[in-house]
Amino acid sequence: MRIPVDPSTSRRFSPPSSSLQPVAGKMSDAQQEQNAALPRLRQHDNRTMVEIIADHPAELVRTDSPNFLCSVLPSHWRCNKTLPVAFKVVALGDVSDGTVVTVMAGNDENYSAELRNASAVMKNQVARFNDLRFVGRSGRGKSFMLTITVFTNPPQVATYHRAIKVTVDGPREPRNPRQAQSSPPWSYEQPYTPYLTTAARQPFSTPAAGWTSPFGDHIETVWSNETSTQHC
Repeated sequence: MRIPVDPSTSRRFSPPSSSLQPVAGKMSDAQQEQNAALPRLRQHDNRTMVEIIADHPAELVRTDSPNFLCSVLPSHWRCNKTLPVAFKVVALGDVSDGTVVTVMAGNDENYSAELRNASAVMKNQVARFNDLRFVGRSGRGKSFMLTITVFTNPPQVATYHRAIKVTVDGPREPRNPRQAQSSPPWSYEQPYTPYLTTAARQPFSTPAAGWTSPFGDHIETVWSNETSTQHC
């Protein structure tokens, strides 16, 4: 049995209303506001990043973020010791003055190492850390990875891999091989008798022909008797 359907109440597909379509002008404005919230590199910074590093070859190094550079750290350093050069973070994008910048260090053995003076404030695109010190140790044969956080809106994070190795004693001076060779082959704990015995076994040299002893014939006779006894 077929039930009649009223055509006035049946559902029919209707095209979407034009009022639901996004307005191109409004969408572009919202997208522009979102992009403006993220700090971007200035047009001339893409060209001068290499030049900045070239001007400071031993001072600045790249991070994994294209917006930030940081100071080069020594490969090995003693814990809780002042760095040879003040650590600084250089921003290549537009970062307002007063923005807080923090540094953290860690690895698989010490995930959050203790640091001192690990925060700074951005001024003229540079955050200079006053006496940054690494108190925690990185472990034998391991280095710390540095995590730099710039508290913009939204925050930006840059990492510096294999930044520094921190130990208790720090780097040691290499041993001089000449000093090791000049040391005596015996220690004071060993008896000195074997060395005297070895020296006594060395044969005496025969006096040259025509040699005259200043002590007379008696010394010459004793010398000749000792020499003949050794050869026997």
